[in-house]
Amino acid sequence: MKSVKAAKPVAPVGTDRPLDPYLPTSGNRGYRVSRYELELNYKVASNRLAGRATIIATATDVRGKYALDLVDTMRVSKVSVNGARPAKYTHRDGKLTVTPAQKIPAGAVLTVTVNYSGTPTPRHSMWGEVGWEELEEGSLVASQPNGAPSWFPCDDHPGSKATYRITLTTDSPFHAVANGTLLRKTTKASQTTWVYEQPEPMSTYLATVQIGHYEARKVSSSPVPLIAVHPPRLRAGFDIDFGRQPQMMDVFRNLFGPYPFAHYTVVVTDDDLEIPLEAQGLSIFGANHCDGRRREERLVAHELAHQWFGNSLTLERWRDIWLHEGFACYAEWLWAENSGGPSAQALAAEAHRGLARKPQDILLGDPGPKDMFDDRIYKRGALTLHTLRRHLGDDRFFALLRTWTAEHRHSNVTTEQFIGLAARFTDTPLRSLWDTWLYDRALPPFPGL
Repeated sequence: MKSVKAAKPVAPVGTDRPLDPYLPTSGNRGYRVSRYELELNYKVASNRLAGRATIIATATDVRGKYALDLVDTMRVSKVSVNGARPAKYTHRDGKLTVTPAQKIPAGAVLTVTVNYSGTPTPRHSMWGEVGWEELEEGSLVASQPNGAPSWFPCDDHPGSKATYRITLTTDSPFHAVANGTLLRKTTKASQTTWVYEQPEPMSTYLATVQIGHYEARKVSSSPVPLIAVHPPRLRAGFDIDFGRQPQMMDVFRNLFGPYPFAHYTVVVTDDDLEIPLEAQGLSIFGANHCDGRRREERLVAHELAHQWFGNSLTLERWRDIWLHEGFACYAEWLWAENSGGPSAQALAAEAHRGLARKPQDILLGDPGPKDMFDDRIYKRGALTLHTLRRHLGDDRFFALLRTWTAEHRHSNVTTEQFIGLAARFTDTPLRSLWDTWLYDRALPPFPGL
């Protein structure tokens, strides 16, 4: 008698456990995105965005419905699945839930196309406003950690990496920048269309669009092409404040391994910004960071380091934020000691004294969502690396960093993976180091000479 294969159960939508308890409403199950193709039209004067997003994914199990993250201020006008006629959908509470006309088998292609429009505004969060933000003349996007749904439908979780094509049409006087390489630029009547391709996998929170009255120029071709995008009035200041980036790139390539992308772009807005912003392949600074006095060079180093630690290697879960910010903070100290400034040992001692005066009530390895961007995470993370460096010695420590970036290039990482890798570079146990620095609240003693 021929056996009958039992039907695979259909998973419901909206009942899954959170992908990340730090952001329990972000991210979705049932599919894995491989590519986003975004076609955007933005009117600067009216702050009006119209978009068509094509999300190409693979179904991971059979479901009656699939969800995407998209803020309610974006109005959806049409949804289709796998090129079929318009699909049924609901859109509320930040979730666009799509019902395909037919069940999608596990392992099959799931392509969802969404037409939408609205007035983009940043999302209010416990970390401030995140997402698409209107400037005096233009706009910027700062999506960390959950601002991407403010401007496109997505699977908004750092473990969901995909390639991107971003096509942006906007008013011709404005210059538009997005992630990746500019493939083409065409002007018709009063509008210009910019097409960017990001071939390396990227998390949604690192996707960005920057629009302003900017000039763009290549300021260096070696060792990596460096591109400056800024208002013309800030050109002289930029050349001073960011003038040592080629040397900085050389230092980091030597310490961390090859630069992970085709080029690096720095955007300086005409507005002041409280802090610089991180995106894949580029960083965004405010006009206040560009005054020709080179006072913010540590921030220049910090944002460049994120291209390795945060963009190429991206955390799998937000509890491991020290893998981004601790490493980028330590890169500030490494740049200082390799460019005629204070040694990392001196800067670590200063940071330790500062932390000793602050409350010691967070865990570096699991700080909780409220504190994951606390400055103590940055400094204590850097001190953890400095302690590890003192334990391993320079040769093995920097070999560890280069192996870390090589083995996990363009992928997601966890603290456990770093701990496991570090064990390969020493014959002595490191458990007490990790326990005291990552999982005890009390500040450990300073790692002396």
